Amino acid sequence: MSSCGFILTRQHIDTPQGIELHFWLQTDNGPQHIIIEQQEAVCFIQRDQIDTALAVLKSPPALSGRIQHLALKNFSQAPISGIYFKQQRLQYEAISRLEKAGITVLEKDIRPTERYMMERFIRAGVEYKKSNNSLKPSQYQPQLTTVSLDIETSYTSNELYCIGLSHGDFELVMMVGNEENTATLNFYPNEATLLKAFSAWVKEYDPDIFIGWNVINFDFRFLADKYQQYNIPFNLGRNQRRGHWRKSNDSQQHFITLPGRLVIDGIDSLKAATYSFESFSLETVSRELLGVGKKIEDVDNRAAAIQELFENQPSALAEYNLQDCRLVEQIFAKTQVMDYLIERAYLTGLPLDKYGGSTASFDNLYLPLLHRSGYIAPDYNSGASGLNAPGGYVMDSKPGLYQHVLVLDFKSLYPSIIRTFYIDPMGLAIGIAAHQQNTHADDLLEGFNQAHFSRTQHHLPDLIKTLWQARDIAKRENNAAVSQAIKIIMNSFYGVLGSPGCRFFDQRLSSSITLRGHEILQRTSEWIEQRGYSVIYGDTDSVFVWLDKDCNNREAQAIGAELQQGLNRWWTQTLLKENQLKSQLEIEFETHYSQFFMPTIRGSEKGSKKRYCGQITHADGSQRMVYKGLESVRTDWTPLARRFQQELYELIFNQGDWRSYLRSIVEQLNAGALDDELTYRKRLRRKLEDYQRNVPPHVQAARKAEDWLIKNNKPPRYQRGGWIQYVATLNGPEPLEHRPSALDYQFYLERQLEPIAEAILNMLGENFAVYSEAQISLL
Repeated sequence: MSSCGFILTRQHIDTPQGIELHFWLQTDNGPQHIIIEQQEAVCFIQRDQIDTALAVLKSPPALSGRIQHLALKNFSQAPISGIYFKQQRLQYEAISRLEKAGITVLEKDIRPTERYMMERFIRAGVEYKKSNNSLKPSQYQPQLTTVSLDIETSYTSNELYCIGLSHGDFELVMMVGNEENTATLNFYPNEATLLKAFSAWVKEYDPDIFIGWNVINFDFRFLADKYQQYNIPFNLGRNQRRGHWRKSNDSQQHFITLPGRLVIDGIDSLKAATYSFESFSLETVSRELLGVGKKIEDVDNRAAAIQELFENQPSALAEYNLQDCRLVEQIFAKTQVMDYLIERAYLTGLPLDKYGGSTASFDNLYLPLLHRSGYIAPDYNSGASGLNAPGGYVMDSKPGLYQHVLVLDFKSLYPSIIRTFYIDPMGLAIGIAAHQQNTHADDLLEGFNQAHFSRTQHHLPDLIKTLWQARDIAKRENNAAVSQAIKIIMNSFYGVLGSPGCRFFDQRLSSSITLRGHEILQRTSEWIEQRGYSVIYGDTDSVFVWLDKDCNNREAQAIGAELQQGLNRWWTQTLLKENQLKSQLEIEFETHYSQFFMPTIRGSEKGSKKRYCGQITHADGSQRMVYKGLESVRTDWTPLARRFQQELYELIFNQGDWRSYLRSIVEQLNAGALDDELTYRKRLRRKLEDYQRNVPPHVQAARKAEDWLIKNNKPPRYQRGGWIQYVATLNGPEPLEHRPSALDYQFYLERQLEPIAEAILNMLGENFAVYSEAQISLL
């Protein structure tokens, strides 16, 4: 009898009898550990290299592996053989030897667990039989137990203070100390005892997933070091199995595996789901999403405050600890990011705790289909390169102030190009072979850079069609998590094909997508202008159309709907006539800007790109400003500059008294009334010591901050990077930690206010200096 479950973790282990695949599942009957025995690792080489390969493998010390001829070929149409090993370590050694001998080894990086899953079309849910431990795909939906974890430590002495845990109504803080226990706060005499109690709690409570904020790189990393310090087994996996660590090449990022459990970081998860914030600190994200923040708001003195609470108010520290746990729980609930990760797993087979994975997603979906068509994937970086393969099409804009601009947007342009023009790795290989042999001409469709695609033999267009239809269903059912997961997956396919990190990278593929996009936008613009309208800008999948006529909101909307309908009809007819293709292109009338501003490049008369703002007037008469790429949406400009742009532009759009506003802002700036809005916030992307030449202002400020912190016996903050806040003073940039000099108001006037004002005032024939200098003279 079979049962169903959801894959939590997957590992492989070498044994003398073969490779064991270990899958931990969550099921209706609790966690289940499935072990599939006597598996082999496999990689592939061209059949004409077999003799050389055998000689390499037999050379002392000989490697045991079997070779099998397969009904497969590579993209050059050469026959392929598989080499099988009973241990993964033997395969690694064999690959090293073969490549040193000049033999190309294909699909050598696919781990046995991933190979087992993808070849059976297993993604996340499985049906299993304990009698023979076999797995096959299922759509089983799990009920996962998720616990939010946060630790508090000393910032100076590497001490563990407490571990906070929360899950719904359950809350517990485990703390070092000798106070009396309560329902939610338990004390332990020392760190070692606390760690043992935590291990016992994990075993008893048995969560499926730990979540937290920077929970892997800090919390679990700190805990693992403490376990090692006290020689306590780090056995936090199910059945008390030991956790495993690995580091990135630069040792800045850590990865953890707890057999049977997952550790999922809130920061990385939100980034994977394409969330964006000014900062990914827990304070910033929780304030923006939830409207609440941490219990200690003074970041500069947080370390001292935590130490004081630990020593004198342990219950208050416990509440602070739990608040962080609660915030992470609430952020996960608000964003539905766990639902997103689960749906992504069902769509692609990616583990929940893998945050990038575009290339792995593509492999999981594409490789089993490729193999069933008789092909093996090519080696990395073996595709055509050095070709004309630009990115998305961006038109030169026509700068100016406009009334009534429409935005028409192609819905998922690159995926629809792939579907329409049969862009596909296998289809390219088949098409090029047929073109070179001058056969099957009726089946070939020409791409760009001498690419030819098979009209009938392909997989990627059908994969996208399936995903597209699933997304339409998800949108109708208001299932935001599924819709977002599918959107990200579909849009990643072009990026994958255009990345050297993908085994299918070939610039004939990527250019046949992007250059087709160029052609589509150019021909769309021509069609629109033939109807008497002006296209003032275009970017990747959108065109901006100036109506150049007096009309009201309703009339502009009608014109947009008319252009949408006409363009879709024209593209359907054109592609059928010219290429005998069924168009999957779909353009949508997206936005009507009643007022619109396209700036010039600063210091030039040439129109800018990816920078504009517009005003949308709703049916009820309410208005909304939209800014793209301008200073008001850029975090490297001061709060004053961002507010200034929004208020000034809105006044100009609405024919308000913007002149008086300019004079007022300049007066307030010079009077010191706006000092709270003059702070820069910028990220140090490298270690502080790595900045040697052309040291930018934020690095200068960080170095001054470090000097001041050290002189005052405070822990350094910026040696390894991070975010720095600073101001411009008469003595250069100075950090907020220590700002002895007066602010340089002229600097802010010239570097923050003037560029923003001049960009739009030039369109009105006005000059910012007229208002700023006149006002300064009155002070």
